[in-house]
Parts: sequence; C-alpha cells; structure tokens
Amino acid sequence: MHKQKKNIPECVGIIMDGNRRWARKRGLPVHEGHRAGYKKLKELLTWAREAGVKTVVAYAFSTENWNRSKLEVGFLMKLLRNILADEIADIKKERVRVRFIGDLDKFPKDIQEGIRTLEEETGVYKENTLVLAISYGGRAEIVSAVKKIAQEKTKEEIGKMTEKEFSKYLWTKDIPDPDLIVRTGGEKRLSNFLPWQSVYSEFYFTPTLWPAFSRREFDKILAEFATRERRKGV
Repeated sequence: MHKQKKNIPECVGIIMDGNRRWARKRGLPVHEGHRAGYKKLKELLTWAREAGVKTVVAYAFSTENWNRSKLEVGFLMKLLRNILADEIADIKKERVRVRFIGDLDKFPKDIQEGIRTLEEETGVYKENTLVLAISYGGRAEIVSAVKKIAQEKTKEEIGKMTEKEFSKYLWTKDIPDPDLIVRTGGEKRLSNFLPWQSVYSEFYFTPTLWPAFSRREFDKILAEFATRERRKGV
C-alpha cells in the first residue's frame, strides 16, 4: 500500500461535461460522445491511481438528465447495462471499489440488481474507489437525508444534531468530501453536484470537452492544486 503523495488530493470530483458537443463537432451521433466519455473515464482512473488519488467521484447522470430525449436516455441505460454486465472482470482486475450514489430507485430493476452486484463484488477493495453519481442531484440528496432523519430521530435528537452526524445520512456517507472538483466543457458551475460536500473543495474549470481531456491536462491540474493554500476558513 503506497503512501499518499504530498499535496495530492485524496478525493477528486469530475463533472464530465461535453460528450454531446464533442460528438457533434465530429459529425457523430450523440451516443458516440457518451461512449467516448466512458472510455475517457476509464483512462482517468488509471491516471488518478498512478498519481496517488484514492477516490474519484464522477458525475455521470443527473436527475435532470432524465428529461433528455428517449433515444439518448435509452442509450445511456444500454451503456450502463453493458458496464454492469461486461466490465466487472476488468474492474476487479484493477482492484477498484465501485460505489453508486443517487436516486437509484428510478432505474429499472435489472440495473438496480447489477448495481448491487458490482458494489458487493468490488466492496473488498480498499485502496482505490470509483463513485458513480447517477440519477444524482445534490438537493435531492439533502432532502432524502432530512426525510430519513425525521423518521429515525426524535425532535430532541434533531435539535442536537451536528453537521458530522447529518453527513451520515447523505448518499456519500462513507465517501470523503472532494478536495478538488474539475469540470470540463467550459461551464463554470456545479450543476447540483455535491453542494454539501464541496464547501471547501478547490475548483478547476477547463474548456476542454470531456472525451478530449488528456493526462497532460490532468497532471497540470494536480500540479496547480498542489500550490493552493487550503485554510478551510482558519
């Protein structure tokens, strides 16, 4: 087990934006952009592991993405099914723990079962973790936590609740807060990604479309992160 390298983020969040624009610029169907985006995510996991990053949280499918065309959503479901069916061996070979966060009840039953299987079969790995945020919305996550707390806690217990205890009711309860969040595609906003967990995150926005994101740029981002002073309000 290697030691965490100096000034390397333990957890990196990735807002993978630009798949559709990347495809359109090349005269390709939108789904080819999503396919290329997944391939890029696999590459990023290798870069992150070799750099010493322990956890990657990838924003793959937001709650708002359900409103896209039936054709596009259908392809994304097909891609997810293929990952769950065909990628387990490769993921286990890389010894990566996979976690899913989001409103998973919205997915068809076979996908929900595949998610549980993948989480169980990779749960033994502790060194590196990939967290896939699918059907994810930060506000929905907070509302879900509040509902759970209201069901399980008395009024007096709620009155004494700390931020640390509240965090245990979030979908990310056993996942570290991101030290760094990178968004590709040129937009400069979080788009409902980890609003609670990102309060002390460092941010990096790049115009590079996600499928065109390179290791050189990733390494450059990590190098810049290492120069930032993180006081967290102190």
